[in-house]
Amino acid sequence: MSKQILVVAAHPDDEVLGCGGTMARHASNGDKVHVLFMSAGVGSRENVKNDEINERRICAKQASKILGSQSPQFLNFPDNRMDSVDLLDIVQPLEKLIEKIKPEVVYTHHIGDLNIDHQITHKAVVTACRPQPGFCVKEIFAFEVLSSTEWQTSEYLPFIPNVYFDISNQIEKKCKALKFYDNEMRQSPHSRSIDNTIRLNALRGNSVGVDYAEAFILIRSLKKIVKIT
Repeated sequence: MSKQILVVAAHPDDEVLGCGGTMARHASNGDKVHVLFMSAGVGSRENVKNDEINERRICAKQASKILGSQSPQFLNFPDNRMDSVDLLDIVQPLEKLIEKIKPEVVYTHHIGDLNIDHQITHKAVVTACRPQPGFCVKEIFAFEVLSSTEWQTSEYLPFIPNVYFDISNQIEKKCKALKFYDNEMRQSPHSRSIDNTIRLNALRGNSVGVDYAEAFILIRSLKKIVKIT
């Protein structure tokens, strides 16, 4: 049976870096993958123009097509200033979307990332996904994003994955999707390069005996209870 999947990312490109291969894997299995971006990801730059914001959104839509996900949705929280917004004001639109699509699985940022928007997004997701009776969300996973997760102070909430998804058959789609974010990617040896993305996914994969994998921290998993009589 197909599932409703929701990816909540702070900025366009985070979704591909963190779980692009897993998104494509879900889509190939017949799941419907939805993506929500909290911020355009360019608003904090000097003299940013509306054309740049629109271009980033177009890139996000093109990347989604490559990965097989639904057309992404966008909120307009301030880029790299989400901590200036009351958490409740961030949670409420997220709750409305969750109520609408009723995802079974949610992917989002690691709470320990260096980027403040990543931290706030994680908090908003966990708050919106409070485990109430009959709630649709059964699993929540936190992903890693190069140039944020590994740049945080090592002693502060390190990313220690406990779930790995084999994306050996999806690594080419992930790289193709990342190319739509050329303006955000950097040349090797910068951490946020396509070469380094491939190296990280190879490392994660080789750690569990496959060619390529994406790693996650399982935040919550509620399995169906089967009564034994």
